[in-house]
Amino acid sequence: MTQPRYFRAARMTAASLAVGAMLLTGCTANVTKTSTSDAGANASAFLTIPREDMGTFVQNFNPFAPTVNPMVQQSIYESLLIFNPAKGDTVPWLATEWNAAEDGKSLTFTLRDGVKWSDGQPFVADDVAYTFELQKKIKGGFEYLDTVSAEGNKVTFNFNKPWSPALYDVGQLVILPKHIWSALPDPEKDANAKPVGTGPYTEVDSFQAQSFVLTKNPNYWQPEKQKIAGIKMLAFAGNDGANLAAANGDVDWAPQYIPNIEKTFVSKDKEHRQYWFPATGAMINWQLNTTKAPFNDVDVRKALSMAVDREQVTKIGMSGYAKPADCTGLSGNYETWKNAAVKDNCTWTNHDVEKANELLDKAGYPKGADGKRTMKDGKPFEFEISVGATSSDWLSVANVIAQNLAEVGVTAKVESPDWAAVVAGYETGDFDSGIVWSANDPSPYKYFNTSMGTATVKPMGTKTFDNYHRFGDTKADALLADFAAASDESKQKDLANKLQEEYNDVAPLVPLFSGPEWGAFNDTRFTGWPTEGNPYATLSVRSPTTVLVLTTLEPRK
Repeated sequence: MTQPRYFRAARMTAASLAVGAMLLTGCTANVTKTSTSDAGANASAFLTIPREDMGTFVQNFNPFAPTVNPMVQQSIYESLLIFNPAKGDTVPWLATEWNAAEDGKSLTFTLRDGVKWSDGQPFVADDVAYTFELQKKIKGGFEYLDTVSAEGNKVTFNFNKPWSPALYDVGQLVILPKHIWSALPDPEKDANAKPVGTGPYTEVDSFQAQSFVLTKNPNYWQPEKQKIAGIKMLAFAGNDGANLAAANGDVDWAPQYIPNIEKTFVSKDKEHRQYWFPATGAMINWQLNTTKAPFNDVDVRKALSMAVDREQVTKIGMSGYAKPADCTGLSGNYETWKNAAVKDNCTWTNHDVEKANELLDKAGYPKGADGKRTMKDGKPFEFEISVGATSSDWLSVANVIAQNLAEVGVTAKVESPDWAAVVAGYETGDFDSGIVWSANDPSPYKYFNTSMGTATVKPMGTKTFDNYHRFGDTKADALLADFAAASDESKQKDLANKLQEEYNDVAPLVPLFSGPEWGAFNDTRFTGWPTEGNPYATLSVRSPTTVLVLTTLEPRK
């Protein structure tokens, strides 16, 4: 998994935020209604978006919540900068510029003038400093961060060592108002039912278990970009309901997996319906719990990987929308970082049943007369693949893998409780294997750190938000340390090449495919959507770029 901080929702797939049962103390399911001039005057102008992995909403807008309500990190709170993977550029947001020290041990942001919180209070440097103080207290992380100092309109992050990945690590964390959060007796558990943010749509106009509405921030710093009246979120317990709403034209933005999208969605109104699935999403991995035998054996991990037919996985499980992984481990977001020698000489990410059988035999897991393999203690070689019940695409992927494994005598059972139970097992290590998204920052540092870095490995039973498979490699540690200390991109790319070589050797997990960033839209009511020809953002509603879309769309004239 990725980011242990509340920013982690940014680019995840349907699975990543589907932990709906894990609600904080202080949440309420009661219906809350207020009214605003926008809502009353032009309710039809609300941008309507489905949430396919949350059957109900709870009025909790706390960004520290285990399940973050939609739009908390995309519309209510904002960050200092926004990286757009579709275009490869960085957009200044709450900060107008930033400068790194020559020694790589500090980073200074200049904040934008004239920004106010939605309650009218000014946005100041102390808000930024306080946010990181609170974040470290509640969620930890930022081990490299020593102090954060605020002076005038500048905020300086001081590190205990040179740390080049910090720009996007700190730059994309959403900022909270100190004057609100410092007054809370328990910030981690407060429901934050009436949030105060700097984002374009912050006002909770109405809230029900199946839907809620956010209307305009009355003090937004870009009022000319608030062209829609508000956002209406709809709750669905699975892709099917959300897809039906999209097919029927009941939603404007459909950011979920839609099978056979040309037929089921586009064909119903070719003039107004489009989709775009750039391969800029996270690598989707099959993670094997390496604290358990036989997954602690690299030969077994490689053998199981070779048993997987990724062409089938992507064609059947992902409707042909995804591209099979190679043994660099890197998704399509990192094409310019890939080590050509590793990519072009892949073995263990290719489908090779004969070689998989050879490796399993060599590792000491023989086939019986019935063609099924046994463990070294004579028990059946069988295990579970855990996937949340609402993710029909990943369930299809898991079932294809299970069928592939049967060809080499291994039995895999697909278990599909709700995502709350699945993720709880991932976090504590109480699972065999699962399909998991990965870190997806602008550089591949975090991907390799959370795949192989020993600092991200937690003991079984200790909750983790990274490295569910609990694998660490000391050779990777040294390379990661050098990468973090390097400010020159050519040096970083050289180190990334070596990290890919190590990844290829140790196979810490099983990469499956580059995750497409799902996104489809119906422009009957709103125009200005990002497309492949105009990639100013992705079409994800869980990305840092979501706010770029919200501040670009306008009602059709």
